[in-house]
Parts: sequence; C-alpha cells; structure tokens
Amino acid sequence: MKKSATSSNELKDRIRFEKQLWDEGFERIMGLDEVGRGCLAGPVVAGGVIFEPGTFVEEIRDSKSLSLNERQDLTEKIKEMAAFWTIQWCMPTKIDELNILHASIKAMTKCSEAEQAEPDYLLVDGNRFSGGLCPHKCLVKGDDRSMSIAAASIIAKVYRDEWMIRLHEEYPHYSWDTNVGYPTAQHYEGLQEYGYTKYHRQSFKLRTDKMIDDS
Repeated sequence: MKKSATSSNELKDRIRFEKQLWDEGFERIMGLDEVGRGCLAGPVVAGGVIFEPGTFVEEIRDSKSLSLNERQDLTEKIKEMAAFWTIQWCMPTKIDELNILHASIKAMTKCSEAEQAEPDYLLVDGNRFSGGLCPHKCLVKGDDRSMSIAAASIIAKVYRDEWMIRLHEEYPHYSWDTNVGYPTAQHYEGLQEYGYTKYHRQSFKLRTDKMIDDS
C-alpha cells in the first residue's frame, strides 16, 4: 500500500507546476516541447498543448518511456481532451540558417503564437527560451515533470516520426523508417554511398560532401 501511495504522489507531481499556476489564476497554460533536435535530417518539430484547469491524465508522461502504440493512442486522447493543441516546425534550411537551438526555440514560439492559442503562461522543456511578453518557466527534463510538456512531446514525436517514415518511401537509402533521421550506422552508410538530400541539415556533420542525384 505504501508503494502504491508513493506512485500516486509521483503521478500527481506531474501537474505540480500546472496546479500552482492554476491556483494563481492562470487558465491557459501551454506546455511546449520539441523533438528531432539531434537528427541529421528532417525538421525540428514542436508541440504546444493547453489543458483546462484541473485536468489530469495519469498516462501522459515522457514520450521516450512510451511504446509506439501508447504514443499513438495518447496522441488521439490528448487532441480530444486538450483545450488547444498545435504542431509547428522549422525545416532544415531554417535550422542551417539559425542553428538547431534557435530553430527549436522558433518552432516552440510558433506554437505559442498560433492562431487561437492565446496562452497566458508557458511551461517549456529545457533551459533556454525567449517567450516575448508571455511569462514562462523552463523545466529541465520537463517532459517527465509536467503533464502539459509531456503531452506536447508526445504529439510532436508522433507527428514527426510519421513524417520521416513517409519521406523514407522517397529516400529509402537512409533507413528513416526506423531511425527517423537520427544518426545511426545505416543512416551514415546511406550518406556515404548516395550523398545528402534536401532534407539533411548541412550544418551538421554528415560525413559527406556529396549531394544525392534526384534526377
């Protein structure tokens, strides 16, 4: 019984920051997270999720601790239960222009500025953000500490993974159907044999100077 009580407290702790802000009168708290930051190819994708005050869904946790089926099921649940949700991104050309940190922040900022979002507070995964006039709090490992951030991470990851799997059909040489753009042996082998694509981040270490022939 003691173990169960501890587990319950740990679950409730995932809305500790939201509850504190709800108690202070904030009503549209947006959790923000990005996925794909460490990839060699594809966009960096951000999610933004706002729940009604008092909402608690215990299944929502760090997307990395969930199976594919769990993430997909939760994505549908999050979209149904959220007061607002959005997915935004920055493509590789923008990543190369800004660098990956600032492109990640830009994608999350686009979520907070999306039409009809109107957040009054932002909970942001990580330790760097520039939120303009909207107050915000950065949480290191926030996807394991805040339900709203975890929800944003889940919907963003499902969206990005599906995007990369579709791109794999066009560019099958890099195993994007399994690595979704992250650096793996198969990904580097494809780069060395065929060169990079327009979806690769040229500011990253691709281990090739050759561009794929799309003709």
